[in-house]
Amino acid sequence: MVNPSTYSAQLADGTISVHVDRSLVPPIEMFGFGQRINPNRSFLFVSKVLGRFLPIRPSVMGNAFDLLARQIPADIPGPVLFIGIAEAGIGLGAGVHRRFRELTGRGDAIYICSTRHDLKLPLLCEFEEEHSHAPRHLLHEPCEARLRDLVHGATGLVLVDDEASTGKTFANIFAALPAKIRLKLKHTVLLTLTDWSEGAARAEITGTVSEATIVSGRYSWTPRGDFTAATPQVPSCDRPKRPEVCPDVARDWARLGVVDHLQGLNANAADDGITLVLGTGEHVWQPFLLAERLEKEGAEVFYSSVTRSPLSKGHAIGSVLSFSDNYGGTVPHYLYNVDPALYSKIILCSETGPENVCASLMSALGDPIVLSDVEGE
Repeated sequence: MVNPSTYSAQLADGTISVHVDRSLVPPIEMFGFGQRINPNRSFLFVSKVLGRFLPIRPSVMGNAFDLLARQIPADIPGPVLFIGIAEAGIGLGAGVHRRFRELTGRGDAIYICSTRHDLKLPLLCEFEEEHSHAPRHLLHEPCEARLRDLVHGATGLVLVDDEASTGKTFANIFAALPAKIRLKLKHTVLLTLTDWSEGAARAEITGTVSEATIVSGRYSWTPRGDFTAATPQVPSCDRPKRPEVCPDVARDWARLGVVDHLQGLNANAADDGITLVLGTGEHVWQPFLLAERLEKEGAEVFYSSVTRSPLSKGHAIGSVLSFSDNYGGTVPHYLYNVDPALYSKIILCSETGPENVCASLMSALGDPIVLSDVEGE
């Protein structure tokens, strides 16, 4: 257990400070700071173990999954519903769910993630993440009867996000759950990598509530009173008008619920040097499983992912690439802290066809291998 400590960063429009009360690992190994391009919140706690804002070894992510899964009571009432909050909580939630099942042997734990893609299927609920650049989240009803029964029969709930600062997102998703599910819940676990909320969500959630986290404490934000400069900007990108591509529900991996995590992607690592595996947007868990397998086979592998979270260069963000997304949407996507020259092979994983991947991203990465999770490819 790490002793209490304080960290801060001077951003363009204010100072973000955190006081760490509890940490299972040195805090500096867990997070840094970043400048959001977002009028609702200027700062971001940049995770160093999430595989989203900087490349990391899959085993580092696996260690985080293990630390968190061990904090969930093995006898939490079941069925147990795990919900990962997009984007950052998707891979984290899947990893913790998988590790929880490995530790406990329980078959009544189901994982489902929120999404910003409308699958044109019945919704379980929708909720808001107020501080986000894209606040609306959708939670779809599982199509398979067995999975649907687990969701609707849940008496244990694990809500997963990368960090909690105000607790509002957890409170919002709990309130949005259908009453027939919410009123049956006996125990809710609020699970994060870093928790700065000081238990704020507890008062909004009924039943027994506990937290699982690696770092916890409190934060403060002090705006600059004399700040008049323009909001820091990330590089712009061309956004050609293209038809919107909806994820293929027939090849779903968690938006419609999952109990067993099966690897669906296959590729080889570089013969020599370092391999970088990249996920895209919400398509992060299958790419991680590929990177994890390659690492376990002895290859030197790093993992990261494309994100729609806009951040400026500075502090924990050393480089920024900006490009159009591969779903045909209007929101630019970003890749942070990736220097293609460091890698002998880059595998870019997409749940859309290769023709949907932005040409400027392909060029910037030096024409990576595009591994498309599309039927027949």
